[in-house]
Amino acid sequence: MRKRRQVPLTILALLLLLPPAMATVAKFSLPPLDYGFQLLYNLDFDRAHNVFASWEQSHPDDPMGPTCDAAGLLFSEFHRLGILESQFFERFENRPKPANDPAMRARFDAAIQQAEAIAQRRLAKNPKDKDALFALTLTNGLQGDYAALIEKRNLASLHYTKQATAWAEQTLAVDPDCYDAHIAGGISKYLIGSMAAPVRWLVRLGGVSGDKQAGIKELKLVADRGHYLAPFADILLAIAYVRDHDKQHARELLASLEVQFPSNPLFAEEIAKLNSSH
Repeated sequence: MRKRRQVPLTILALLLLLPPAMATVAKFSLPPLDYGFQLLYNLDFDRAHNVFASWEQSHPDDPMGPTCDAAGLLFSEFHRLGILESQFFERFENRPKPANDPAMRARFDAAIQQAEAIAQRRLAKNPKDKDALFALTLTNGLQGDYAALIEKRNLASLHYTKQATAWAEQTLAVDPDCYDAHIAGGISKYLIGSMAAPVRWLVRLGGVSGDKQAGIKELKLVADRGHYLAPFADILLAIAYVRDHDKQHARELLASLEVQFPSNPLFAEEIAKLNSSH
């Protein structure tokens, strides 16, 4: 198994967001947004939302607050609908359309709109604002994922995919070390590359190409060197390995994720399925 950066489990900076009575109980050392993503990966969606909401209150000009909240809402829907389970991706092309939650969708849309409005205001002042560019990369990627994986609107998702890739290129031009920005290209290349050849051909006509191996390469880059999205990239890579019947690498990633996020039962469940399959 490759060596992975271990994520600390305590968060000191969050003390600034806590009431004085709680500050004596908690001992924290991660920045709040990092902590929020840790909560998401441990399936503690309500607490993650509270962390992101507190960040938005104290940093109203930062588009990453509502962007992270939108990501949290999408992750919670993925969990509720079982979208991150490997079985879903094994039947991706013939998947049923999930039943989305209209209230959650409204919250998701509001967070996206808020993030994009803040990002555009910042770009009007500084076209090379890395946080604004990265936020737009993520908001378009999140909308593409929602359209494709929840609403089953594949053509609509292509528009967001193209936009996310374009914003990612601008982000990386400003900051080549923003490895999380590679998530948009990695997901789109892998998913499109996994489609049947006639579908890939039609998609290519729309200006979006797919290549499974190129997608996996970008996801590995995010997993190895990313920040907020490194664990998410590992989850997607584990799913890819399961689909490709590479049980050894799938087990290694799932075991690492199980240690990092013990409150998330998905990883142990997927390991058990791998062990029971022939």
